[in-house]
Amino acid sequence: MIRTRAFARAALVGNPSDGYYGKTLSFVLKNFSARVTLYESPRIRILPQASDRLEFQDVADLLADVERHGYYGGVRLIKATIKKLHGHLQSQGKSLPARNFTIEYDSDIPVRVGLAGSSAIVTATLRALLEFFSLEVEKPVLPNLILSVERDELGIGAGLQDRVAQVYEGAVFMDFARERMEKDGHGLYEPVPPAKLPPLFVAYHDRLAEGTEVTHNDLRSRWQRGEPAVHDAMGRWAQIAQKARDLIHAGRADEIRPLVDENFDLRASLIRISEGNRKLVEAGRRLGAAVNFAGSGGAVTGTWDGDPQRLLALERGYAELGARLIRPEIA
Repeated sequence: MIRTRAFARAALVGNPSDGYYGKTLSFVLKNFSARVTLYESPRIRILPQASDRLEFQDVADLLADVERHGYYGGVRLIKATIKKLHGHLQSQGKSLPARNFTIEYDSDIPVRVGLAGSSAIVTATLRALLEFFSLEVEKPVLPNLILSVERDELGIGAGLQDRVAQVYEGAVFMDFARERMEKDGHGLYEPVPPAKLPPLFVAYHDRLAEGTEVTHNDLRSRWQRGEPAVHDAMGRWAQIAQKARDLIHAGRADEIRPLVDENFDLRASLIRISEGNRKLVEAGRRLGAAVNFAGSGGAVTGTWDGDPQRLLALERGYAELGARLIRPEIA
């Protein structure tokens, strides 16, 4: 009986430059995770979870499910992971051993709010498969394989940062410089001591869910067309992440707040931000925090001066919006 898990991820700065030779700083939230159980069985079985429902009380129940989960659950992610691992081995002249298995999965990561719930399912599944078949993939290479499941098998636009954070855990500074990516096939991944980070919170609203492909697919096409504003922004996001990393390592984490705000403001100058998502950002800023998107929308990462009373005010402010604020468990 093999049990694995992968945690939710929130970006602090640098996003969304990770798919464009940029730099990011992200961390995992051990508050939420995707969990996979795998065991040998006569046939291959993938057991569905709540997000894979195929029966509904009525049309209203179906519509509510689609609004919350979209049109897809985790089964397609698991199937794509198995297929991609098989293809990865074939490219090396190998094959999966002839063993059948059953996979069960569960996740409490808020759905489609930019906290990397999909990649967590893929990461946990791949970890279980590698353990079951006694296989190894080099740690820096593993995020590439995880990304290829969604990008190549399912056509979902995304970058490496979610997968890097979920493989390395804790907080990670990531440098995806083109020269290094083309030479090594992966970026430079540097753990950041959680104790050096500034006070952080994550706030999310599950009714602001928006699939990552909505943002990433459009951004990718604009990048490929050579849109100057997009290319300039990627460079600036990388600079923001590098400067934040340097300040944190120098013991000056409290000075990164303007960078966090700038990261979002640059995003808002390029990408349409829904009214609800903008309110998530503005609510924190109005109460003295610096706020950036945690991912593609629906959740934000914030940092403040550490005053407990300010945190209480932030909790109340987000509750008034119907959002939930949590303190991330990182270490």
